Amino acid sequence: MKNDHITVWDNCLQTIKKYVNAQSFKTWFEPIRPVRLHDNALTIQVPNKFFYEWLEEHYVAELKMAMRQELGESGRLEYQILMSQTGAKPEAPTPNGQQSPLYGNNNNPQGGEIKNPFVIPGIKKMKIDPNLNKSYIFNNFIEGDCNRLARSAGFAVAKKPGGTAFNPLFLYGDSGLGKTHLVQAIGNDVTGRFPEKTVLYVSCEEFTNQIINSIKNNAVQDFVRFYQLVDVLLVDDIQFLANKNKMQEIFFHIFNQLHQAGKQIVLTSDRPPKDLEGIQERLISRFKWGLSADLNVPEFETRMAIFESKMSREGLDIPSDVTEFICFNIKNNIRELEGVLISLIAQSSLNRQEIDLELAKKVIKHFVKNISKEITVEFIQELVADHFEVSVDKLQGKTRKRQVVIARQLSMYLAKKMTNKSLKAIGENFGGRDHSTVIYSCKAVQDLLDTDTIFKDTVAGLEKKIKMNLHE
Repeated sequence: MKNDHITVWDNCLQTIKKYVNAQSFKTWFEPIRPVRLHDNALTIQVPNKFFYEWLEEHYVAELKMAMRQELGESGRLEYQILMSQTGAKPEAPTPNGQQSPLYGNNNNPQGGEIKNPFVIPGIKKMKIDPNLNKSYIFNNFIEGDCNRLARSAGFAVAKKPGGTAFNPLFLYGDSGLGKTHLVQAIGNDVTGRFPEKTVLYVSCEEFTNQIINSIKNNAVQDFVRFYQLVDVLLVDDIQFLANKNKMQEIFFHIFNQLHQAGKQIVLTSDRPPKDLEGIQERLISRFKWGLSADLNVPEFETRMAIFESKMSREGLDIPSDVTEFICFNIKNNIRELEGVLISLIAQSSLNRQEIDLELAKKVIKHFVKNISKEITVEFIQELVADHFEVSVDKLQGKTRKRQVVIARQLSMYLAKKMTNKSLKAIGENFGGRDHSTVIYSCKAVQDLLDTDTIFKDTVAGLEKKIKMNLHE
């Protein structure tokens, strides 16, 4: 009979490896350590009770087959569960298929009710509340170049939580760019697709307060066990764990348990993992396991789409020149766009005043220090027409005289470059021409800029005059 427990387990692993994919083998079998072989019973050490239960639930057939090949029909497998507390001794071996307590002596015995840190004492709640804002969904999260990767990854996670390479999904970006909206959209989508899954959204501040309360009440083990029940954990503003070593230790334990169990973790932060300060290196390393996706400042077109989406939900119809003015000046924060809209509605309602450009200018002064003076297509037309000594009417007309054509094409080029107007809107200012004409004109001007130095100097001079208009 073979009496080397290490050799026996190594041979078992070689058998198991044939029937288990590489990632599962690495996650669930490589951490196991053989302890002893006695009386035809092999004892293996596993990190925790959950690990043991997962093996019994998902890989018992593979384990039995490997044991039968190595030790025969009478061979037995026993587990030794490694205690997580520092200095604690491993638990006694657990026969294959028999339950074993995870935490040893505990004020809340295994099988008892697990305390929910989200519930006020004295109020029972049978099901864990996901703590989500139902208005945060993918349908009203506007996609643009600034957030396309983050949104796509979030949607993939929602369709298959824990089943993608994006685990954890680490979303980062400055305040007000939609991180909270996106992370809660993931949660809401999962609850809709998979009602049986337990989803939980929690801010890092709320999480740390719960830990503090659990420490005061000598209930840290209950706290950890509660979070291990979660299938999809969404933690907002993880950077606030900085320099809180005890909180980080507890979160590290929870993270490991959930990740090993194939549960989904989504985190947000105001900076990427590599730039987090005051966070333990082992946590930062785990944050990098999945995908890190950033949310950047939205470009003008995306800001317009976001603002118009919010207008639609409010049932508002605001003139296009007003929305363009607002989105041109509010550049760095989506929340400020919401604030401007709310203020516009309030001012219009209280003063019984229509929402127009003057009201928008009045409201927006409370949000930005310096309002950019608007460059209009009309101003560009007048400036270019004056330089080429033609009338604006001719720029808008159908004449094909070379001097007018060049002036018209240059006006379109400058309007595209120096205003926030769409191609369609620019074309409408030139006698109702379509966007393809604007595109052709811009290309024609660019070709001249690349080949004609005199024309290039002329354009540079006109651009300087237009910019001077901003400071008059």
